[in-house]
Amino acid sequence: MSKRLALYLPSLAGGGAERVMVQLANEFVSRGHRVDMILVHPEFTYRSELDPAVNLEVINPTRRLLGLHILAKTTPYLRRGYDGMLCCIRNFPPILAKRVARSRTRVVIQEVSQPSLVFAGLEGKEWEARLATHLGYRFVYPLADGVVAVSKGVAEELQRITRIRPNRLHIIYNPAITLDFYEKANAPVEHPWFQSSEPPVILGVARLHAVKGFDILLRAFAQVVQQTPARLLILGEGDERTRLEQLVCELNLQGLVAMPGFDPNPFRYMRRAGVFVLSSRTEGMPVALIQALACGCPVVSTRCSSGVEEVLNGDQYGLVVPVDDVNALAEAILRVLRGERRQAPPEWLEQFRVERIAEQYLRVLLDCGK
Repeated sequence: MSKRLALYLPSLAGGGAERVMVQLANEFVSRGHRVDMILVHPEFTYRSELDPAVNLEVINPTRRLLGLHILAKTTPYLRRGYDGMLCCIRNFPPILAKRVARSRTRVVIQEVSQPSLVFAGLEGKEWEARLATHLGYRFVYPLADGVVAVSKGVAEELQRITRIRPNRLHIIYNPAITLDFYEKANAPVEHPWFQSSEPPVILGVARLHAVKGFDILLRAFAQVVQQTPARLLILGEGDERTRLEQLVCELNLQGLVAMPGFDPNPFRYMRRAGVFVLSSRTEGMPVALIQALACGCPVVSTRCSSGVEEVLNGDQYGLVVPVDDVNALAEAILRVLRGERRQAPPEWLEQFRVERIAEQYLRVLLDCGK
């Protein structure tokens, strides 16, 4: 039976959480549900990937008291009578708006990070932002009809610091493998480094942000090329670009490192890379790591805050090294380039398919299967 659903998020900017919401929206409409995607801000990096059947609306607050203004603009949506609303990236207003609107809509919030890491990232920010976030976790999250944690590590910490009832806390992995995933992975690559006669390419895919550890990857790569020919390609964009470009020059890696920016189809590079490296300092559930595994690319990852060992079944399907350890990361990359491969079987990857993940979200959103 068709249901009316809403997905509520800050924007469609180019992050992993936003892409996950696009994938879920597309899967929901493919099942015959009516879906509204409600954005707070008009940023549309992933708009081209959104099914035209998804109705897109933007709140676009303009007043100084953004929190109150967003709450006021969100309340009318809850009066529409959605069967379920899924919110991501700590969107507290819909939970409160449900009370204001006296709506029966089930409001479910998705948490992609461990709260302690969120709090650490707020250091130096205005006290109002820090206070609102702490209060939101402790007093607003428990009001939600459901909270979805993207990994066991995230769920365990949420349980410790909030008052969420255990029966309202659910672990659902991020969808990483869509119906057109392998078609995209087999798309051609024009980059000259991927010619058969060229040295192997080490690949990183993420926002250019300090938490992604690309500075450590660059330093490890500098050690790798002292022992074997290789190239490093980093796909993504962010505020760390200038610092990373400076580091490339400091390490004398010009011509060996390329950072061409965001690419909507990184899977074709994963299919052809010699090794995929996740160098993050923190993660909730690393989608790119799953996608690299699904492309058959050998992976090396840091043992960051959560998710990695769930994806790799410990270290059975990839090499895992300590966070910020340049030497260990370089050695693991060299082991892969010399022929060591640990690959995940198809049956392991099934748990990350969007069809399976969407079914789990629908059960939580519609209060089914309890």
